[in-house]
Amino acid sequence: MKNRVTGIGGLFFKTKDPKATKDWYRTHLGLNTDDYGCTFWWKNKEGKDCSTQWSPFSDSTSYYEPSKKDFMFNYRVENLVELLKILKEEGVTVVGEMEEYEYGKFGWILDNDGNKIELWEPIDDVFK
Repeated sequence: MKNRVTGIGGLFFKTKDPKATKDWYRTHLGLNTDDYGCTFWWKNKEGKDCSTQWSPFSDSTSYYEPSKKDFMFNYRVENLVELLKILKEEGVTVVGEMEEYEYGKFGWILDNDGNKIELWEPIDDVFK
């Protein structure tokens, strides 16, 4: 499998007050925030529409577990099923089971520092 990660899918971090954080970023940095944060749209080298999500989470979220960090990165990938199989064979810790939604497939791993990493095989067209 040649290309594993194709881009950054999202930046997720904990904050005491997600709404206040989204409001601050909207006011001071011009982010077009909504309930989930802010979606940045861009095109890949083939001209295909792609997105990256910026999302503040409540500091009480358990979504990043088993990592104890206050952040989680999401990476865009191709062929998540195959990638998770390869990562498992390479001794990488896979967290939970892959989940599939109308906007893509998700899987989770731990990196060498114990950070939870979300892997996303996106279906960007759903957001249009």
